[in-house]
Amino acid sequence: MFGWEPNLYSTGASQAGSNGYEPAMNSLDRLKILINSSTPIVIMETIEEARALSLIRQACGDLRLPIFEWTIADGLVRSGSPPTPPRTIAAALGDTASAPRSAMYNTTDPAQALANLETMTLEAVFVLKDFHRHMDSPVIVRRLRDVGQKFSANRRTVILTAPAIEMPQELASLVEFLDLPLPDRGRLREIIRETYTRMAGTHTLKLQLDSNGVDAMAANLSGLTEESAERAISQTIVGRAALSADCIADVLDAKKAVLKRSEMLEFVDSTDTMSSVGGLDNLKHWLAQRREAWDGGAVEFGLDPPKGVIILGVQGCGKSLCARAVAGEWKLPLVKFDTAAVYDKFIGETEKRIQKVFRVAEGLAPCVLWIDELEKVFAGSGPDSASADAGVSSRLLASFLSWMQERKPAVFVAATCNNVTVLPPELIRKGRFDELFFVDLPNEAERKQVVAIQLTKRKRDPKKFDLDRIAAAAKGFSGAEIESAVQSALYAAFARKQELGHELGNDDLRIDDLLKALTSTVALSVTRAEEIAELRAWAKNRAVWAST
Repeated sequence: MFGWEPNLYSTGASQAGSNGYEPAMNSLDRLKILINSSTPIVIMETIEEARALSLIRQACGDLRLPIFEWTIADGLVRSGSPPTPPRTIAAALGDTASAPRSAMYNTTDPAQALANLETMTLEAVFVLKDFHRHMDSPVIVRRLRDVGQKFSANRRTVILTAPAIEMPQELASLVEFLDLPLPDRGRLREIIRETYTRMAGTHTLKLQLDSNGVDAMAANLSGLTEESAERAISQTIVGRAALSADCIADVLDAKKAVLKRSEMLEFVDSTDTMSSVGGLDNLKHWLAQRREAWDGGAVEFGLDPPKGVIILGVQGCGKSLCARAVAGEWKLPLVKFDTAAVYDKFIGETEKRIQKVFRVAEGLAPCVLWIDELEKVFAGSGPDSASADAGVSSRLLASFLSWMQERKPAVFVAATCNNVTVLPPELIRKGRFDELFFVDLPNEAERKQVVAIQLTKRKRDPKKFDLDRIAAAAKGFSGAEIESAVQSALYAAFARKQELGHELGNDDLRIDDLLKALTSTVALSVTRAEEIAELRAWAKNRAVWAST
């Protein structure tokens, strides 16, 4: 029923990724090259410690190297294979009485453990777990530097595993970083199979999902780590006592919760489509042309997936609604990037956070990545800002530009902007974003559309209202201001019904209520007329106008 033949579940490490691109090198091969090339210190920043250890053990098994693991609780302990004679290990550590699979004497102290490593002559890999907690000690840094300099002569490698490590400058020349990529769709299918098989050994479960269902479930798990995916799968299987169609929605809900806890990305339910947006015919036409550019036929035709679009313009004119509607129109998952959460008080952490955002977004591909108010992220990236934030904004911009230019997975970036003049010019040039659209205040025809959409949304028949008269009264109003006026008119109608004691209904909203709400409001086009005029002047020859 599953179609769990081995060829369908071979590991994704040696295959093209599910997002249509070939990874440069899988993590296992990369780790073996680092060890064989005498890289003294390897950093693995990951919350998946068990997965990291499994990878290390597999690499060392292929290379026939022994492994030692260190923790603050147990000290240095021999693990893995191939086995090494006890006296060889003991002699290498200067303690002939030690047993190969028990903790080495006097190695629980991190500084002493490094001092012992410095005397090692045996080629081996040494895994130091949670060592980031000790990197603020000058003694530890000095010891680690000494170990690194001695280990660079042969196949002796120290691997540090931790959720995040702030690496001192003294060690920069000795260190290589190794990332654990998120699992692709093929690997996620394997995890579904493995988890179901394991849980079926201890629970009575029903198998009610065919191969297409497994594919859909794997798609909903995309973007999660292996451990998070396995946890989501096991919970839904046990909860429903089956692997069924209901599990597909369960794992999506679990993924939304995980991303929300990350405080950088959040799933947004995208129910809006471009029909929810009044006017903006040029933008709608541009998006419609690219709607089918995500399937295999477009790639065979010679098309690359669209990179993204910046939607700038007057506040309240539907920029964010357009960004959300893109995902709804294309039927793609929508992920919002929290621009504030990416900044971290520790130097170097912000850059790591943005790289994590990129990796997760690529794991979700194809998807739409929504960045609201783009200028708040990169407005401070000019040359004058380097001293203000230690160059964080400039490095963040460089990382983002590189990713926008070079990424292969189909991640469409829908960015909104209120003040494009503060953005660095290299961000808005072609090659990063496909197009720059300017959204102006709606014209009369568009105002009629907006009024009709808002009335329909509130269960009123637009045909019963003089839309021409309302649109004329709303001259200079943004879409958000028109929506607010409709809401105010409904409040007035509701209060009148309550006062008169009539039975409530949907036929008591009058055109006078709408006109009064509009005339009692001072539009943004009046209060900020100068700013809007400057924005229009800038966009006149620099951007494509979203309206015809």
